[in-house]
Amino acid sequence: MSTPIRKVLVADDDPDILEILRYNLVQEGYEVFTAKDGDEALEKAKKNLPDLIVLDVMMPRKTGVEVCQLLRAQTAFEKTLIIFLTAVSDDLAQIKGLETGADDYLTKPLGPKVFLSRIQALFRRLPQKESGRQLRFGQLVIDADRFVVVVDGQETSLAKKEFELLLLLAQKPGRVFLRQEIMNLVWGNEVIVGDRTIDVHIRKIRQKLGIDCITTVKGVGYKFEWS
Repeated sequence: MSTPIRKVLVADDDPDILEILRYNLVQEGYEVFTAKDGDEALEKAKKNLPDLIVLDVMMPRKTGVEVCQLLRAQTAFEKTLIIFLTAVSDDLAQIKGLETGADDYLTKPLGPKVFLSRIQALFRRLPQKESGRQLRFGQLVIDADRFVVVVDGQETSLAKKEFELLLLLAQKPGRVFLRQEIMNLVWGNEVIVGDRTIDVHIRKIRQKLGIDCITTVKGVGYKFEWS
């Protein structure tokens, strides 16, 4: 069975950058759509349902951040890969981008080889989908239907919140989840927990799995990585 062609939408108001990225993506075998502003990006995203969307942060009509927020609010784009492109390189701008649900953040000027390698890395991190709601990463299997984690063929017992935290990170490999975001998505308003709660749960998950697959992003949050 042949591998489906990946669809990529690139939105940038700079025609030179748009053409360079489009050309290089096409050369790598991707099906590419382009947009020159935020409104056009939204229109083409809804029409073509791309696997990955590249958004320039500072675009006319709607910024990349606004486009990302609007897309993430729709079920069809909950798991679509999104990368931000910007000339801004400060930490606050990167955190703002991650808060809106971006999977990666690239700073201009950007060479085509680096750009392509980051996109390929994002696609490689996607889990292999099996029956039901299983995620497989090599010897690690996360079964969301049975609430079971299997490592090297052996079931590993995780507490409810440990499992929910692992599943949250593993569903978006490579994406950095902010600490407050994790709190909201895993614990919600169920109970007031201390700031160290996430750290304790991450440590227990690492110990029980015996696999180094959760990375700490200092001062920001955590991400799931599988090489």
